[in-house]
Amino acid sequence: MSTSIRPEEISSLIKNEIKNYDNKIHSDDVGYVISVGDGIAMIQGIDKAMSSELLEFPNGVMGMVMNLEEDHIGAVLLGDDTKIKEGDEVKKTGKIVEVPVGEGLLGRVVNPLGEAIDGGAPIQYTKKREIERVAPGVMTRKSVDQPLMTGLKMIDSIIPIGKGQRELIIGDRETGKTAIAIDTIINQKGKDVYCIYVAIGQKESTVARLVQKLKEHDAMKYTVVVNASASSTAPLQYIAPYAGCAMGEEWMDNGKDVLIIYDDLSKHAVAYRTMSLLLKRPPGREAYPGDVFYLHSRLLERAAKLSDELGGGSLTALPIIETQAGDISAYIPTNVISITDGQIFLQTDLFASGVRPAVDSGLSVSRVGSAAQTKAMKKVSSSLKLDLAQYHEMQSFAQFGSDLDASTKKILNHGEKVTELLKQPQYQPMSMVDQVLSLFAVKEGYMDEISVGDIAQFEKTIHKTFHANYADICKEIEEKEALSDELMEKMKNAMKDILDQFKLLKGVN
Repeated sequence: MSTSIRPEEISSLIKNEIKNYDNKIHSDDVGYVISVGDGIAMIQGIDKAMSSELLEFPNGVMGMVMNLEEDHIGAVLLGDDTKIKEGDEVKKTGKIVEVPVGEGLLGRVVNPLGEAIDGGAPIQYTKKREIERVAPGVMTRKSVDQPLMTGLKMIDSIIPIGKGQRELIIGDRETGKTAIAIDTIINQKGKDVYCIYVAIGQKESTVARLVQKLKEHDAMKYTVVVNASASSTAPLQYIAPYAGCAMGEEWMDNGKDVLIIYDDLSKHAVAYRTMSLLLKRPPGREAYPGDVFYLHSRLLERAAKLSDELGGGSLTALPIIETQAGDISAYIPTNVISITDGQIFLQTDLFASGVRPAVDSGLSVSRVGSAAQTKAMKKVSSSLKLDLAQYHEMQSFAQFGSDLDASTKKILNHGEKVTELLKQPQYQPMSMVDQVLSLFAVKEGYMDEISVGDIAQFEKTIHKTFHANYADICKEIEEKEALSDELMEKMKNAMKDILDQFKLLKGVN
């Protein structure tokens, strides 16, 4: 008995297959918007989406998967939500959010998606990187042992920062947090360090002024500014630091040294809270505030000094946190303090009294410490923290007593000179050699006879005279980065001559 298939049956089989194939494509890769608003879209129909996957919406708008619910997914829009309406088709791309990386970004201001927003030509790039990446493991890292000089005497001497370190800059509003970060960028000129400044929730005018300052000091040519301003949507502010970090990791993996500043993570947490509330995430470990620790730890852990086998590159992170009324024990500040390798605490009272930078030497700490200092700097700054601690302690006693003994007067006099010397104007970072000369002068007591008002002038005289008349000493400090007994003897003789001439000029006996 012969069996034959009629043409109608073949036709219906093919139609069924096509219909099912169509459905399969639709259920896996394409969905539709069921609600949209406030930069959030709920999507149905996409069965297999990844967390942080990039989605394609109509009118060129992109989105990122955040919530994976049982019957729908929640996505944040990385563009204008007014261009999206209910029923719009959404395609999944199979990619995690990526940003352009490489030399083409240098000197540019970009948004968190790596698109130019400085009015210049589109960014030239040959490679993209995912914004989320697992931090380097313990075995791929190396101990921090090279200094990353900020150019600020107060920080490089007492709270040194090393390449690959994470040092928190923390303080109230208007205490000079960003100023420290910008001075550090300016100080990297000619040091072969790439810099990335991530502005989160800042005013456009503030970022524009900052870029202008970097241009004036010729610092933009080795710097990238990632700007997610206050007018940007919460999702763009949320991805900004991760995008900046991905840009820096490309250079770190190629053996370069990178400095990245996150300004600031308080606003980053606010943007994330906004997204969590709009996505209706249930409170708990996966929602604000339970996961803010994970939010910042997975970002800051990516800062590292890689082992020599992996090229020895480094990514140094300076996150900034704004406190309310100096409360460093609040939830987000304590989180970030526990993740970082130390903190630079800026105090409102010091700032108001004219101390710049307004660093509180008692509450500030670097857990890397003198490992991130040159031998020369270590030698001249070894007693500084103790001198300042004694001075502040004696100061509080001295205001109640009028009769002070000689040793107390000596401590107060020396502490006053040290405090005055550590003051430094903004946008004037100092070279390692000049810092060593200044700190050597105060440590060896050459400034004790100078009045407080003349300290700044005497310091300038020291630098000018050394560079003009004792260039061999400056060269040796720069090349050897250490102070031998013989060199210190030469420095003492030179300092004595400079002090005598200065006193003669000022008419001091």
